[in-house]
Amino acid sequence: RLSRYRAGDSPIKPKLSKVRGEQWRNAKKKVEENTLQLAQDVLALYATRETLQRPPFDPAMEEQVKLFEKTFPFDPTLDQKTCFEDVENDMVWRSRPMDRLVCGDVGFGKTEVALRAILRCVANGRQAAFLAPTGVLAAQHYKNTIQRMGLDTEFKHPISLLRGGMGRNTKAGRLAREDIESGAVDVIVGTHAILSNDIKFKDLGLLVIDEEQRFGVKQKERLKLICSGIDVLTMSAT
Repeated sequence: RLSRYRAGDSPIKPKLSKVRGEQWRNAKKKVEENTLQLAQDVLALYATRETLQRPPFDPAMEEQVKLFEKTFPFDPTLDQKTCFEDVENDMVWRSRPMDRLVCGDVGFGKTEVALRAILRCVANGRQAAFLAPTGVLAAQHYKNTIQRMGLDTEFKHPISLLRGGMGRNTKAGRLAREDIESGAVDVIVGTHAILSNDIKFKDLGLLVIDEEQRFGVKQKERLKLICSGIDVLTMSAT
């Protein structure tokens, strides 16, 4: 595969090496080894998840989900209805943690699938995290989540936003971490800041990942640790 090289587009200028030199061979070898290790780790994770068990979400709380469905201002498509049913079956009627991918173009209603899963989780008294690759997308999801199930709605769930620039040394970052750890917030929406080692959830039950393929290797390594034993819903447009 060939791609156009334009060093001027990169904030950090890449270091070139000679094709016949050892440096190029070593770089390729390192990438191959890292790729193989990542593949092995992913296989090990999924093999482990196949054996994990967790208490299913309470069917009695589906009444809350039904009420939440009525706040959706559009008629769901057939594909959306299928997703709603599949996610419900995964979360409510199975003891194995959910690991589901929802794939669809922008504007086809993936977010509504995620919001209903989040509502089901927090209605059962557990926390949910909504992970987005950029601050702009995280802010958009945060706004939508507040409008649908925030404190000013009939569902009254506290929701927090955590993104870049909100480190533990900042007042906002420190307060957000304290609320997450104490369980004062039900839904945490944010960027890769959610994956920081200093983030400790009180009782995380669901992780929603938007555009997972846009996260780097380090973030995915952290995801593997967080995802063990909890329900995971991944959304992608590709």
